[in-house]
Amino acid sequence: MLIVTAPRVAVGPARNDFAEKAIRDGGGEPVDVDASAEALVWLNLADIDELRAALATVSSARWVQLPFAGVERVAAAGLLDPGRVWTSAKGAYAEPVAEHALALALAGLRQLPRRIVARSWGAPGGTSLYDQPVTILGGGGISARLLELLAPLRVTATIVRQRPDPVPGAARTLGVSRLDEALADPLVVFLALALTPSTERIIGPAQLAAMRSDAWLVNVARGRHVDTGALVTALTEGAIGGAALDVTDPEPLPDGHPLWQLERCIITPHTADTQEMIEPLLARRIGDNVARFAAGQPLIGVVDPALGY
Repeated sequence: MLIVTAPRVAVGPARNDFAEKAIRDGGGEPVDVDASAEALVWLNLADIDELRAALATVSSARWVQLPFAGVERVAAAGLLDPGRVWTSAKGAYAEPVAEHALALALAGLRQLPRRIVARSWGAPGGTSLYDQPVTILGGGGISARLLELLAPLRVTATIVRQRPDPVPGAARTLGVSRLDEALADPLVVFLALALTPSTERIIGPAQLAAMRSDAWLVNVARGRHVDTGALVTALTEGAIGGAALDVTDPEPLPDGHPLWQLERCIITPHTADTQEMIEPLLARRIGDNVARFAAGQPLIGVVDPALGY
């Protein structure tokens, strides 16, 4: 008979009711950040030095669960020790983020920001996304959920990712070396990829110039994927149709920034997944991984320290 011992899982930077319940639901025992912990669930990346100190305290912890899909700050700090298993929330928040990405795209194409503030009838306008080509940068969970949402619209989707393996729901998958080719035809370009040194400012002047003059850029990934100055220029000159951004560089976007002044730019304050949306989804990920950790099974959302995501 297989006996599974409840693993001692530390929660930091402070004990938290929803995380502790998730740990118990997964068969673990929530504990303080101390040397007896076998694993660490970390809920806040605002202070990287605090995480560094916690890792030193729980030096024997074999697994660390991080709260977000993006782990670029942890990677940049050199904390992704290959001697431990690291998991992120990648894929956990894919549904609300994909939903927000589609909402942003449709709002831009249908001129909703202009009509929401209009106080007169105005001229008709708008573009349908049905039967149009789209390109998605990234091949992870957000892209998979977005492809599902786009399927009823009969779009022809191209995925751009590091490994050009086929992706269900996409007409084709291209490597990053063919990015400019993938930007030439789509009505909407979605950014849903991890931020690494190689993907920072992956959308710059050349890529914006490669896009259609009526194309919309939708970013629900990280602000630093886009050269902000180049985007301001492209929008000001009408080189692309518009931009819908849930993330910006800098972030928060300061009052008075040129992007705020551009009519064909929609900005939401990094709310594709709010705290209210995140907590139940993160709890599910924590519980699933605690159960897997206890049983010695592969964990979900494993981070490759070499790749940084």
